Amino acid sequence: MTFPRLTELAHGGGCGCKLAPSVLRDLLADKPSAMPFAQLLVGTESSDDAAVWQVDDRTCVIATTDFFMPVVDDPFDFGRIAATNALSDVYAMGGKPIMALAILGMPLGKIDTETVRAILAGGEAVCAEAGIPIAGGHSIDSAEPIYGLAAIGLCAPGEVRRNTGARRGDALILTKGIGVGVYSAAFKKEALSKDAYDEMIASTTLLNRIGHELAKDDDVHGITDVTGFGLLGHALEMARGSGVRLAIDHAAVPWLAQAEALAQAGFITGASKRNWTSYGDGIAFADDLPPWRRDLLTDPQTSGGLLVACDAAHAEAILRRIVDAGYPRASIVGAVVEGAPGVDIL
Repeated sequence: MTFPRLTELAHGGGCGCKLAPSVLRDLLADKPSAMPFAQLLVGTESSDDAAVWQVDDRTCVIATTDFFMPVVDDPFDFGRIAATNALSDVYAMGGKPIMALAILGMPLGKIDTETVRAILAGGEAVCAEAGIPIAGGHSIDSAEPIYGLAAIGLCAPGEVRRNTGARRGDALILTKGIGVGVYSAAFKKEALSKDAYDEMIASTTLLNRIGHELAKDDDVHGITDVTGFGLLGHALEMARGSGVRLAIDHAAVPWLAQAEALAQAGFITGASKRNWTSYGDGIAFADDLPPWRRDLLTDPQTSGGLLVACDAAHAEAILRRIVDAGYPRASIVGAVVEGAPGVDIL
């Protein structure tokens, strides 16, 4: 029996499957505050990357879940990407993962057992690299293939890093290149070169473990990971949560090698357009910014990098640490400036 490509079984893929920011705001608008729970340091109030519960004076538990439909056809690669993406939320809060639970939904009869085993093996490989077990999970029969993790991590209370910590005068560092969405769009249309595919896999399976190390540095004030809402969406969440304005130099943003060419050729995801319409009036663009460049800035990043707000005087040293830790595309992309909460694209 011949089975279809994994991506043919899904209407979307990767973090491009996320609901638009505006939809999430509507869904959560009337939810009661969780703040009566004094030990809940981070909940839903600022659209942060994970929940944080303080156990005692020395320990916080970080909890998150992330799952999506295939962004590639190779089942092992799909498992690796999904697991890397899920663990990123723990690292983005400054934590270190300690275990995970698998989340699996598969369309029975449309996918063979060996493919599902390969997906699970990919997730297990990434968790082994992170030094943690997959200690259980849950599976269902679903219309489309879904895989991800519920991840648990730990950190000290003083090392929690939120998307609300950016301060005026800070520098902004991005740790990975942008363009996964346009790469995945080209892949679905069988227009992505092997070199570009290999670059996409290398980026999306690179663990954001540097976040745990950066959180030990008092000069690092805020961290968030850049995923389905694009660089602009997650930057806007940081700006609004911190009550500051971010200025991002689009020429300084690191791109995947073929991202600009693919964007100009029209390989833009629907999620990129949804992201843009969800931002409202929080983004101000330079007049000469071409539309395809805006599409890249709103491009959904499956298992993207970290956006780091840090003391400007130490930014170059922090950047060198990040690059030396294995993130060659890391760059200083902007600064926290005076002004009403929002994002300027220069």
